[in-house]
Amino acid sequence: MDIKETIENAVEKVTDTLKKDDSLLEKFKKTPIQIVEKIIGKDLPDDAISKIIDLVKTKLRIGKAKDTVEGAVDGIKDAIGGLTDMFKK
Repeated sequence: MDIKETIENAVEKVTDTLKKDDSLLEKFKKTPIQIVEKIIGKDLPDDAISKIIDLVKTKLRIGKAKDTVEGAVDGIKDAIGGLTDMFKK
């Protein structure tokens, strides 16, 4: 397994774990290196750990942004549905 594949697998594992465990997510915000190493169970080189941390943070931000956008879209659909019903009367 090459380092790129190791990093990709680690990012997925860490991101999935943090999404499921809010207390671990809070610890990740304070001590990301220790949490990443705990989750993946490996001691990787500093540059690999840094890359994993950056990618996990990016994935978490994208996930939050996606949830916000989906919520806004649902709100817009509800508003359009309400307006449509209002004009049918």
